Amino acid sequence: MKKSPIMFVGTGSDVGKSIITAGICRILKQDGYHPAPFKAQNMSLNSFVTPEGLEIGRAQAVQAEACGIACKSSMNPVLLKPTSQKSAQIVLHGKPVGNQTASDYFLGNNRNNLFKECQNAFDSLAKEYHPIVMEGAGSISELNLKHRDIVNMRMAKYANACVYLIADIDKGGVFASVYGTIQLLEKWERDLIKGIIINKFRGDINLFETGKTKIEELTGIPVIGVVPYATDIYIEDEDSVALSQKKELAAHEKINIAVVLLPHISNYTDFNLLERDDRVHLFYSKNAEEIEKADIIMLPGTKNTMADLQFLRVSGIAKSVLKAFDTHKKVIGICGGYQMMGEEVCDPFGVESDALTIPGLGLLPIKTTLAEEKTTIQQEFKFKNFEEKCTGYEIHMGASITNKPSPLLQINDQKEGYLLNENCWGSYMHGIFDNQVVIDDLLGSISKNEIKSYKEFKEENFDKLANLLRECLDIEKIYSQITLAND
Repeated sequence: MKKSPIMFVGTGSDVGKSIITAGICRILKQDGYHPAPFKAQNMSLNSFVTPEGLEIGRAQAVQAEACGIACKSSMNPVLLKPTSQKSAQIVLHGKPVGNQTASDYFLGNNRNNLFKECQNAFDSLAKEYHPIVMEGAGSISELNLKHRDIVNMRMAKYANACVYLIADIDKGGVFASVYGTIQLLEKWERDLIKGIIINKFRGDINLFETGKTKIEELTGIPVIGVVPYATDIYIEDEDSVALSQKKELAAHEKINIAVVLLPHISNYTDFNLLERDDRVHLFYSKNAEEIEKADIIMLPGTKNTMADLQFLRVSGIAKSVLKAFDTHKKVIGICGGYQMMGEEVCDPFGVESDALTIPGLGLLPIKTTLAEEKTTIQQEFKFKNFEEKCTGYEIHMGASITNKPSPLLQINDQKEGYLLNENCWGSYMHGIFDNQVVIDDLLGSISKNEIKSYKEFKEENFDKLANLLRECLDIEKIYSQITLAND
């Protein structure tokens, strides 16, 4: 039986919309449906490349994995990638269409056109999959922005979705956030909300029974479940809120890996598997002295190589990186970090700055020229001289050349990256550390960590998440509501 779309919205940011959406996607797949995720507009530091070479938010790629399907650009038609505190690159249907300030984007006249593009993307997706599992963004009660909304309740109305409001009880003030959110909605918006989910509950859930009753009395909307704060389930993080919860200091008795916390850091999901390796203590830092304590220094991807390269110098981190190199510690660069490790970065088209050329760190004999066109492609490759087939993806605006080739990767008949020595290399390949052969090579002579493949690990955690949600949410009620809406 065909089901109406389901949509998860929030009382605010970081209430757990993305993860609950992924869990419901997996439940629907387990129950024999053919679901697909959809988020009209996403703002994210992390993105992913579809098999067609188009760029979408990482969360929708993860949710597509939970559905057991390949990701598509129609799952996230509008992606905003912050380039500064006040501006972002706009990616439409998987391709960048320019940069805009926040005021120009949110207050400009292009929102109606973007909303139409989101509607078209939803319609194309709904022809192929059902039910569509939609995700909202931030709070649904931002009164100053609601009339220009293209991702929350206007999108829900267009899709005729059954909407479920998620609130984070761990933040405190859950009664005020739920009641206030619903009271600020217009009647047509409240009519779309079929249930409330209380997320991230710590302690004995039975103690919240009177709380559920009080919320239902206040709002007239059923609480369909209370989800515990789960620490043993791993689903990939997406945004800067998750980044703020990472470790910040070095530790003892493990291999310390420092990821330099660049102002414009992007795709830090590259290090998720490394972070979970028992041999490793991985931390994020912008403190030069703390970074010097690391055994391995990672220069990650960035949305602005030119600005972040200047940041490395001003902050003193550049000196720490060079000192680490001189003392034979490992220094690794991915994408923008790889570009920074070269001799110079040129920006002849003003893609990132007004500066035409700035010197790099001088670790690798490469020169980078930033380009107006973005490279987005999934890749299969071989790492160094290993025979294992590895996978990753490229997202970058620019190319790096050298007259002293020493490639790191073999991609079919092409070579990529630069291998200076066992302690220093760089590559454009995102997801390179999702391959165990790369991790084991990086960590050297330490005994191998016997773990499942990353794909098996993620599948296991999708199933664990689905089992948790089945236990604490009224899934049958959700099914009955989306069936009635369809009728």
